[in-house]
Parts: sequence; structure tokens; C-alpha cells
Amino acid sequence: MKVMVFDVGGTEIKYSVMDEQMNRFDAGSVPTPQDTQEHFLDTIYALYAPHKDEVDGIAMALPGFVDANTGYVSNGGALLYNTGTQVGQLVRERCGCRVTLENDGKAAAIAELRAGALQGCCNAAVFIIGTGVGGGIIANGQLVRGVHFTAGEYSFVNTNADEWENTEKTMACQCSTKYLLKWYRARKGLPADAPMNGKLFFDAANAAEPEALEVLERFCRMVAVQIYNLTVLLDVEKVAIGGGISKQPLLLDDLSRVYAWLFASRGESPYMIGLPRCEIVPCHFSSEANQVGALYTYLQARHNGGTFILRIEDTDQGRLVDGATEVIYKTLAECGLDHDEGPDVGGPVA
Repeated sequence: MKVMVFDVGGTEIKYSVMDEQMNRFDAGSVPTPQDTQEHFLDTIYALYAPHKDEVDGIAMALPGFVDANTGYVSNGGALLYNTGTQVGQLVRERCGCRVTLENDGKAAAIAELRAGALQGCCNAAVFIIGTGVGGGIIANGQLVRGVHFTAGEYSFVNTNADEWENTEKTMACQCSTKYLLKWYRARKGLPADAPMNGKLFFDAANAAEPEALEVLERFCRMVAVQIYNLTVLLDVEKVAIGGGISKQPLLLDDLSRVYAWLFASRGESPYMIGLPRCEIVPCHFSSEANQVGALYTYLQARHNGGTFILRIEDTDQGRLVDGATEVIYKTLAECGLDHDEGPDVGGPVA
């Protein structure tokens, strides 16, 4: 079985066709629409349409507070046009296939727990660095979603109680690639809209450019402090770093060094005795962790979905309306609901 998998970010939509062995085909990316949900749905359909005859459905990871059971998004995060809408249903109606939705950070956590860097962990976390900051928390070997599906939404964590009104004092700003590049432009005296991306920044940092290394040190300290907080709150064994820039060895090396310095700088305090330190590791699936986790969510839903049996009550022929049965078939098809048994396809109890 093959599935069309989407990792929807604030900047780009990464996509691929994947099979159950995690093999990826026809992978690529396109810019994420920033204007309307309608544009977003059109973009998803345009990517899905060429593959509709070869895939079983769509698995999607996206930002926001996502109810993976219903596909409802109460807050769209980086894509606010999705706020308060049934995104799963809208994608099903547009594409006419099965659809599962998962929060992007939680998808990464699922992937790393199932087959990646967090296998065998009791308590752990993922820290996905992108346009914002995605997160997923593992407690007692299980993904924590929360009552309102907001567990692990690191972006909303305030980083300075003395500046509560300053919305830039949040992890979404202090720990994101977006702000890493913003600080670098400012440090170099470049215009705020000067072309810049993670590759250009790390090319400079790997070449030991002083300005780039200074900004990287600041960024790593911001992230390391929050990993320290996760360690204190959850007693995590490992924190797996994901996102595009997680492929840079320099980032992981500097982050681990700064994290160790945080403990050493308070080494004389008796209150630090016995406080555990977690291991900081790269996500095994790197920037593809969200897609892998989305696929796992889809396969799990298919595995637990049981058998969809369609039975049409026709014992009272006097009340039968011509064409009613065809309307039922058509409606189910338009919603992407494929029944396993029914009058039209047969089955033991159809």
C-alpha cells in the first residue's frame, strides 16, 4: 500500500509517496500558501491528483492544535487560516480519499519513538526547529497529546516573565530558524528582507565567520535553556533535534556544549546535585521525521479502523425512493469513505 504524505510547514509543503516500508517516491516541496485556506486546499489537490490512482489516501502533518481523531484544527499556528476549521474533512472533500491529520511536532515524536532516535525511551522529547518550534513529548513510553491537543506546543512558552507583553519573548521566536536568520541579518547590517536561509547561514558558520558564530552561540543558548527546562519538568532521557538545520553537525555540537555549560556554570550549587542531564541527539529521520510520523498515524488508523460495512434497509419497499441508493453511494464517495462490504461490492454480511 502506498500513501501520499504531506509535511505542511509555515514556509514550504514537503510531499512524497511512501509505502509501508517507509520507501519514498516522487518527493519534492512547494511554497506554502500564505493567503487563504482555499489556496492551500488547491495546492494539496494539485500535488495529490497525479498520484490519486496509486495511493490509498493522504497522511498529513501540519502546525497547530490538531485533533488527530476528527481532523479539527482549533488553532492553525503558523497557518492561521486553518483555525477553527475541519481541515481533515475539507481535504477529504477536495481530494475524495481517506485523510489522516497529525500535528507536525507530534508526528516527529511518533516517528522517532517508533523507529528512530527515541526507541526504548520512557521519557523523551523532540524539538523541531523551523519557522516556529514544533514539539512532541513522550511520557511513560507514550505520546502525550493533552486534553486539548496542545501538549508539546513549545512555541507558546514564554521565555521572560519580566517582558510578558513582548510576544517575541517566546520559544517560537527565540528558538526558531526564522529568528536565527533575523539575528544574523541584523548582526551583519543587512536589510530585514535580505535573502537568507539556513544553508547560507551555516556556510558562513562552518567557515568560522565571527558574526555567524556569535549569532549561533546566542541561538544555542536560547535552545539549551529550554532543553534544560524540559529536563527539569519531565526528567527526559533524550531530546531529539529535528528540522532542516538539524542536519548541521555544528548545530548539534554547539548545542550540546552550551547545554553542558549551563550545568557547569552552577556546579557549585548544592541544589544541582542529582539533577539529571539528558542526551541531545539528532532526529534519526532528520527533516523527514514529520512525514514518517504522519505515515505511521495513517497506518495505525487503517489498522484500527475495523471493517466498514454498508447496509441499506430495504424491507419497506413501499417507502423506497428511486435513486436514493445511488445518492448514498455518491455521498460516501465524495467524502472519501470507501466501504469494505456493501450491496455494490459484496461481502459476508453485506
